[in-house]
Amino acid sequence: MELGMGIGWRPEIAAEVEALSGVDWVEAVAENLCDDHLPGSLAGLRERGVTVVPHGVALGLGGADRPDPGRLAALAARAELLGAPLVTEHIAFVRAGGPLTASPRLEAGHLLPVPRTRDALDVLCENVRIAQDSLPVPLALENIAALITWPDEELTEGQFLAELVERTGVRLLIDVANLHTNHVNLGQDPAKALDELPVEAIAYVHVAGGVEKNGVWHDTHAHPVSPPVLDVLAELRSRVDPPGVLLERDDAFPPGAELAGELDAIRATLRKAAPPAGPGPDRAARRRTAPPTGPDAPPASDGSDGSGGSGGSGGSGDRTGVAAPAPVPAGTRDRTAVAQAALLSALVAGTPAPEGFDHRRLRVQSRALATKRADVVAKVAPELPEILGDGYRAAFLAYARSRPMSGGYRRDALAFAEHVLVAGGPADPAARRRLTYWWQDRSGARPPRRATRLVRAARAVLVRR
Repeated sequence: MELGMGIGWRPEIAAEVEALSGVDWVEAVAENLCDDHLPGSLAGLRERGVTVVPHGVALGLGGADRPDPGRLAALAARAELLGAPLVTEHIAFVRAGGPLTASPRLEAGHLLPVPRTRDALDVLCENVRIAQDSLPVPLALENIAALITWPDEELTEGQFLAELVERTGVRLLIDVANLHTNHVNLGQDPAKALDELPVEAIAYVHVAGGVEKNGVWHDTHAHPVSPPVLDVLAELRSRVDPPGVLLERDDAFPPGAELAGELDAIRATLRKAAPPAGPGPDRAARRRTAPPTGPDAPPASDGSDGSGGSGGSGGSGDRTGVAAPAPVPAGTRDRTAVAQAALLSALVAGTPAPEGFDHRRLRVQSRALATKRADVVAKVAPELPEILGDGYRAAFLAYARSRPMSGGYRRDALAFAEHVLVAGGPADPAARRRLTYWWQDRSGARPPRRATRLVRAARAVLVRR
């Protein structure tokens, strides 16, 4: 299906998006929408015939657990409400721990990379099939940006994506900004990834901005699209004409004229990079002959088994031409669960780093997670930085160091406010009263009395020891 040129819809730029010319479709974060009604701006765009695609961020299909039926049902409901032609998610894990590891459930609040190993691929493929069977429309999955890599990986990113498509028929959402991020941070070659992945399975493409600091590229979605990202887009366009291309912006929103300028730059890149008419190189054949890496990797499939490497997925389990699923081998989910829980605990709970990881990179990722957590809590609960003033960020980061997130950001905001009250803050009596009333209004219960605060404080000290 041809989508054309699109832009990410966000409430902060709803009016600007509505006024932009030449926008064929928009993408909205699925978890920010209600199941039963649309924001007025999205409803208006739908009435104008603009396609709206829900983009999920919380399924965690790369996680060790099977997808949560409630989250799948919510994503399906949003797809039906929007009349969307497809839904999208990420190749990532976002939580770990729980029953498979007999440890507390931890939330990352961020998209974390899955190891490109056979175990992780088996788990991901089964999770994708479960999701496909639960959704009313096709599913496309996005490659993510990363600051860290797993040790002992067996496949390159392109090989991992190619086999995922071959085994599930899932479509791909290729983020060229993420390919550039991984080039800077991890030394991965975007051109090689594009050569190895099945470009014919691409549903659409993301383009976004970022910034480089101290040799690390931060995929902020809050800066203009840079020339190196447009260069990767040109590389992709030289291989395939993507059905859709979308500009993402999630923060530091510029005026509509600047958004229009970025869209024009994307259009110009696509026009300039379009290959000449005529048959191009057989990239599918090159993928088939490229051997997977790793000592235990099996030979690459030549597609003769009828598995339909580039077949698109339909909703409700329609995977025409895709081989019947094989069950995940015994113990695979358990091994994946233990590895992911150990990594996430090191990132958000200060436990020792798992063997084989770059400790410096883990520290960078840990700080990035804590900073993002503080920023998002400030957005969902803007009263907290208003009440606490300049001390908000330092107080939140100190809280986050010993208290991993176990639920959503709104629950995290409540837990942080309670933590501050238990510790006897804020120092200003008026601010303390405001914070108490804020907590009381949202918790649905009385704020903790002095005796309760003392008991909890003592318990926290014992836990830390």
